[in-house]
Amino acid sequence: MKYAIIAAGEGSRLANEGVSVPKPLVSVQGEPLVDRLIRIFSDHQASEIAVICNELMPDVVCHLKRRRDEGKIVVPLRVVVKSTPSSMHSLYELSPFLDDEVFCAATVDTVFREEDFAGYVKALQRMCIDSDADGLMAVTAHIDDEKPLYVSVGADEWIDGFHDAHVQGADLVSAGIYGLTRRSLPVLRQCVQRGESRMRNFQRALLDEGLRLRAYPFGKVLDIDHADDITKAEAFLQEGV
Repeated sequence: MKYAIIAAGEGSRLANEGVSVPKPLVSVQGEPLVDRLIRIFSDHQASEIAVICNELMPDVVCHLKRRRDEGKIVVPLRVVVKSTPSSMHSLYELSPFLDDEVFCAATVDTVFREEDFAGYVKALQRMCIDSDADGLMAVTAHIDDEKPLYVSVGADEWIDGFHDAHVQGADLVSAGIYGLTRRSLPVLRQCVQRGESRMRNFQRALLDEGLRLRAYPFGKVLDIDHADDITKAEAFLQEGV
């Protein structure tokens, strides 16, 4: 399985609150966010990991290349350096490396428990074998985002809508982890060609184009957007020890 890490954001809110390192290098429990995702993905059948980094954050690129050269990254790693206007555009830049098998993408600031992710990967692998689903999208009842994307789910966990505001039947929100088949990529490219942006609009387009997406509930997922989110994430992970 291939993995993609979206790490091209500017992290402006963290910087404005006094965090001096780029978001991908922010440490949670002594481990930079990007290293944490690479380690977890490597432990879950990663055949290759692709990371996109912001051009304005050369420290992140140097960090990844150094770890790769030192042999601390045990799977093939592709690093794309490009500033993008949205996570959707970041995924688009990584899409040439994701076109031959199922892939899982996540934003670099997504923090979750490893045992939850292990269950998700098993479900994603089952989906590829015995399901007609085109994607398995992580969702959570824990709302941690300032502008959450609400997800309405019907029978058998099939997703029937993505909403900017809470509506009846949409009690879950997107958790920032996306498992998709190659059938999603033409839709992604169409979105970019039409001038659309934001990952949520890509997800809506998947449904509009008739792709079938299932929801996979995580217990809790956090985002690192503000300085105090770092403390919250460490406490959350410590709860599972």
